[in-house]
Amino acid sequence: MPNDKTASKHSRQLLFSEAIAQPKAMTAQTASQGHTSPPVDQPALDATDRILQEIASVGRRLEAMDLKITDLTLASSSIRADIAGFIETANNLDQRLSAVEDHIATTPDQEEELKSLRAKLTELEDRSRRDNVRFFGIPEQKEGSDIKTFLSSLLTNHFGIEFSPPPEFQRVHRIGPSHKASANKPRPIIACFLRHEQARQVISTAKARQLISLDGHKIRMAADFSRLTNDRRRAFLALRPQLRSLDIKYGLFEPARVGPPFNKEWKSSLKYEAHIKGSVGNRYPGMDLAPLQEDFLDHLHDILELKGQWGTNINKGKRLNTNSTIFLYRLSSLDLLEVIHPCLRL
Repeated sequence: MPNDKTASKHSRQLLFSEAIAQPKAMTAQTASQGHTSPPVDQPALDATDRILQEIASVGRRLEAMDLKITDLTLASSSIRADIAGFIETANNLDQRLSAVEDHIATTPDQEEELKSLRAKLTELEDRSRRDNVRFFGIPEQKEGSDIKTFLSSLLTNHFGIEFSPPPEFQRVHRIGPSHKASANKPRPIIACFLRHEQARQVISTAKARQLISLDGHKIRMAADFSRLTNDRRRAFLALRPQLRSLDIKYGLFEPARVGPPFNKEWKSSLKYEAHIKGSVGNRYPGMDLAPLQEDFLDHLHDILELKGQWGTNINKGKRLNTNSTIFLYRLSSLDLLEVIHPCLRL
């Protein structure tokens, strides 16, 4: 293609050169033959010169246009290459998008599986900690060099817990590095009992005796749970003062369950609902209690299910002698109060 254009260009240049040179050659030939030139028509010559100049100008413009066409051809080839690259990129993106859509389609199932596995893992961790008891408030260095003997003597002699046989431990140690310990905030001690019954006996004693002290230091004992279960239980702490102010009886059970306390009076969720309504009505006389006419635990379950924060486990009166046991996950105190009474705002 460029060779054809070059040949065409040379042809035009030769044509223009011949057209300009031909009159001069004829004039020279006539002079050499001794002929006398006829009278010259000057206006015609001037017109011829102008025409030749215009033809030369047109030739130059055509040459410039040829250069521009060549540049446009090169640019068009580059654009075609870019478009081909864009098409290939778009095809790759389409394939990747299809893979992402397929992955998103399977994400809900994977989320459910992950939740189930996480719940099982938390349950297994809590079960592996069932023989552990944590002791808070025991001053640093109080245990001396033999922490097992110290703890056994503390439980038997100071706390007055009667064990048969004497308590035995698999492991006993403080939690956390020693450089972070202080007199005002001693590190907790965790003890892994050899017998599960003895660990439960210590927890029962801690619940029965509200105040246990050692040399003026308040001692607290608690069961050992996983971090997730501890977070669930901690979410309920802020709610306790408000429930007490409403005179609502409640119970927090292991690992993280909220429900009616051990009381023969509440043999069904309906009776516990009546207790809730009576407590709220006494605190807020004249308030419409119609939203609580339905079954309290069912009402609670429906709202919390919408929030996606709680779950309900049916317990057919096996321990609490109630229709349902509410499992506490992550929920603020205000949320639960709104469930107890939707019109209530504290």
